Amino acid sequence: MVTSEVSALHRALDELGSVLGSLRERYGDVPAVRRLFGDLDRFELDAADLEALVPVRSEAPVPSPHPASVTVIDDRPIDPALWADADDEGLGGYHR
Repeated sequence: MVTSEVSALHRALDELGSVLGSLRERYGDVPAVRRLFGDLDRFELDAADLEALVPVRSEAPVPSPHPASVTVIDDRPIDPALWADADDEGLGGYHR
């Protein structure tokens, strides 16, 4: 199944092939250019494999069965009496 993304991928690979051809004309058949052409071949093979697959997700977003829940966190100051007999860790305690 050819999707718009796969079509865009093919267009991009065609453009990349044109650019690589220009690079080959400028630099010759050097190893770096050959590697780039090898990468392009692999991309084209993988793109062809995508055409045979059915997308996991359809074009339209599927609503989530569990709506996002919002947790409200109270931002009022904490009662300092809660910390009255606590030691400050890492400072050796303040009761010494």
